[in-house]
Amino acid sequence: MSTQTQARPLFAAKLTPNRSLGRKGLRIVVAAIAVLATIPGIIFFSLGAWPIVGFMGLDVLLIWWALSTSMRDGQRYETVTLWPDQLELKQVDGKGSEVLTRFDPNIVKLVVDRDINEKTTGLHLRTADRDVVIGAFLNNDEKSSFSKVFGTALKRARR
Repeated sequence: MSTQTQARPLFAAKLTPNRSLGRKGLRIVVAAIAVLATIPGIIFFSLGAWPIVGFMGLDVLLIWWALSTSMRDGQRYETVTLWPDQLELKQVDGKGSEVLTRFDPNIVKLVVDRDINEKTTGLHLRTADRDVVIGAFLNNDEKSSFSKVFGTALKRARR
């Protein structure tokens, strides 16, 4: 048995993107767009411009595809787990494929990118040979909050 299964981690967080549109909302939005596209489609069809109807249907299909792709990306997440002897970063994309990266907490640095107004714009875990972006889908306030909490935990792990 490893020590990780016996002990509690020093820090653990699951980072998820914020999505305001759910599956039901997606169906409602696409149905409303389809209904709104049908009205001018009927008018164009009655005027003899029937090819326009196909293009309007293509518009509805493309909007559905774009929103569905965005929803799939909303299912991605990252877990950050800090143990006394290692830091684990598991990144899962919208399709479910995982990438697990391990770091030595004594060597890894949390790098915080800031803009001209000192707003947090990016987070990286950096060693001499690797630079991994974390929480790219978080907004600036969430990145700032996470960097403060995680940075404190990483400092405590080094003691």
